[in-house]
Amino acid sequence: MGDLTIDELARRSGTTSRNIRAYQERGLLPAPRLVGRVGYYGEGHLARLRHIGALLERGFTLASIRELFEAWERGYGLADVLGFEEALAAPWDFEPSSQLSTDDLAAMFGDDTRALATAVRVGVIVPEGDGFRVPSPRLLDAARELVAGGYPLPALLHEADALNRDLDRVAERWVDLFREHVWDEYVRRGMPADELQGLTAFLQRMRPVLSSVIAPLLAQAMERRVTELTAEALGSTPPGERPRRPRAS
Repeated sequence: MGDLTIDELARRSGTTSRNIRAYQERGLLPAPRLVGRVGYYGEGHLARLRHIGALLERGFTLASIRELFEAWERGYGLADVLGFEEALAAPWDFEPSSQLSTDDLAAMFGDDTRALATAVRVGVIVPEGDGFRVPSPRLLDAARELVAGGYPLPALLHEADALNRDLDRVAERWVDLFREHVWDEYVRRGMPADELQGLTAFLQRMRPVLSSVIAPLLAQAMERRVTELTAEALGSTPPGERPRRPRAS
């Protein structure tokens, strides 16, 4: 993914075009690729902006952030640094988003503003301009299918909210594993420049690898729970065979 205009980059990074220009002037952000008079930015620029935002939140000044980036670039080269930042901050799912029309929104939520607010908080839909963006159409399609099968929408959204919190904890544990066993070891070895490209390649491979770990474990857990439900259902007396209560005389 790439070829973002400055306005598109600002929207995706959660900053402003003015801030982007200021970061470029201060040497924090590499110049865009020029096509005629239009500058185009890539995922590396987006990753760099996210890192700037994270460092600012931790109390770093723009001057200290610039020194940090300059030290990286002196040791590794700008292309390698941007490649590493892009691999570190790239989306974990490249599913293209879609837009939700007003009619679609009314069909899904009606007048239930509470359910709509929950859907926004969970991230199923994202307010954008005068409408809404759907980051994962697959997720929305799954919700529609479950609602059609009898699941109440508020109950689904409540479960999605809980699942988000559960998965945050899962993601935190995996990141901690990476930090402890990969990144900290790399730092301990003095962050050798000849290993940075290998570390970047590992980060790029890690996404499908983790998906291949989590999906089978979830499938096994679902099988265990559904088996329990099946045993419970088979142990129940079918409605036609239940003894009838005697009628009151």
